[in-house]
Amino acid sequence: MAQQQGINLPSGFGGLVNYKEEYASKFMLKPTHVVVFVILIVGFRIGLKYIFG
Repeated sequence: MAQQQGINLPSGFGGLVNYKEEYASKFMLKPTHVVVFVILIVGFRIGLKYIFG
């Protein structure tokens, strides 16, 4: 078997990647609000199906 030799390649980003802990957004939504909104959209869609056909 061939032995693997340690080859060090330079990083593609050069240390310029910054992972910000907190993202500031204009819309601060809780997960429960998103779930309720999706349920309302699905209910609206089902209601439209019964009304129009």
